[in-house]
Amino acid sequence: MLTLHTAELLVPGRDSGSAPLPGGAVLVDGDRIARVGPYEEVAAAHPHARTRRWPGVITPGLVVRGADELLERTYYPDDPYEVTELGADPIRGEAALAALKMTEPRWGNSARRGTQRLLARGVVAVCGRFTIPAVRTAVSRSGLTILPPAAYEGLPALDPFAGRSAAAEAFHGVLEAGVPARFAVFAVADEAELLARGATTCVATVIGGRLLHRRR
Repeated sequence: MLTLHTAELLVPGRDSGSAPLPGGAVLVDGDRIARVGPYEEVAAAHPHARTRRWPGVITPGLVVRGADELLERTYYPDDPYEVTELGADPIRGEAALAALKMTEPRWGNSARRGTQRLLARGVVAVCGRFTIPAVRTAVSRSGLTILPPAAYEGLPALDPFAGRSAAAEAFHGVLEAGVPARFAVFAVADEAELLARGATTCVATVIGGRLLHRRR
């Protein structure tokens, strides 16, 4: 099935050679991008495609660094079952994690909750080396692409824009015909606002042509 995603602005990515396109659209065929261009042109050429209209900006999906720290050395409490006792914030630090008496299954469950937070921020790929089998399985099943570790400063953040000087630095890949259908949509006006407000403005994340996150 063909699906046409459109928004007020489409940002193809810094390595695409194309400028941001107002009223742009991405045509998805299966798990790949079939066409990128002005909505009117693409829709006219494919009148039977299902259309999804989004507010804001369509960009390539994001990549987050230090994912092993985020998913193997950070615990995400189970909401609502643990938040009364542990709170809703992620838990870090050797002493705090030791007090939780973490087991591999518990790490796997935490990683699943962590990957959902990443998908909700437009993340499609993570950099890191996972040593806990249950965590590695959770990441693989989430649809996220696992990339080799990449350098970063300070503590890694769920928001891929943290520490970046431009929004495009957090993009993974480009939006053009023939590449995997892997992109995100943010409720902002442009790249400058996206960098300023961060990835929590994400309204949708698409990986392999599938809508894996949609803001309710």
